[in-house]
Amino acid sequence: MKYYSYFPGCSAGAAASPLGLSVPPVAQKLDMDLIELDDWNCCGSSPYGSVDKLEATCMAARDLALAEKTGLDLVTPCPNCFVTLHQANIRLKELPRLREQVSEALAVASLDYKGGVQVRHLVEVLYNDITPEVIGAKVTKSLKGLKVASYYGCQLVRPNGFDDPESPHSLDELVASLGADVISWQLKTHCCGSSLVMSESDVALGLINKLLRNAQENGAQCIVTPCPLCQINLDAYQSQVNSKFKTNYHLPVLFLTQLIGIALGITANALGLQRNIISPMKILAPYL
Repeated sequence: MKYYSYFPGCSAGAAASPLGLSVPPVAQKLDMDLIELDDWNCCGSSPYGSVDKLEATCMAARDLALAEKTGLDLVTPCPNCFVTLHQANIRLKELPRLREQVSEALAVASLDYKGGVQVRHLVEVLYNDITPEVIGAKVTKSLKGLKVASYYGCQLVRPNGFDDPESPHSLDELVASLGADVISWQLKTHCCGSSLVMSESDVALGLINKLLRNAQENGAQCIVTPCPLCQINLDAYQSQVNSKFKTNYHLPVLFLTQLIGIALGITANALGLQRNIISPMKILAPYL
């Protein structure tokens, strides 16, 4: 059994509930004990970090201080949370004045952060600690014949270099370990528009259209991503893309943990598959 402190993040309990539902049963099957941080708060993953860097860093630092008490690495399934916590960790080590101000704020809550936490993304943990080989050995329902586009998005591999930022392979290897056919496509690290879908919808819908077209033209039956923002953009906005660009996409977009869970024999309900906007049930029927 491998032990980690666990930061689910806000999205996992709301818009990205399939992610929140699918992580625990998958972790259990892979002998991972993800111990959720007690009394965690939002990490501050929002534009607010550009408005008040000190207050935003204090939000992240409180979670880091809670994690430090456990003596375990802090794992999160959300790339946005990972980047926010990881960057706060770096700033606190490199900027003495910021560290002093944050320490004063934490002291009010009887907390202290000494900088001893390693922040990690769940994909990196699955790839480096658990390994594709071990995951493959635990597969009970091979996904042979399922054509999958692994979508990394902007942030997963860029902050800390655990994979090649321009030509990553970790997601591809994890998906391949399940028996699935990993397609080759050119836009697997390109931006989906993120929160621009709210403020600049035309720009975001154009980016989503390019991604869906590229995946579909290369034969994908579904897209797999670890990112809540990427998943909801590609999943929930397909109807708007179809309306705007006169397309006819109906491409399921799964979280990585949902796909792993299927191969490990976890039920569809436990993985939250019924909560995906574009239903994946038809393409997954042979494996359920």
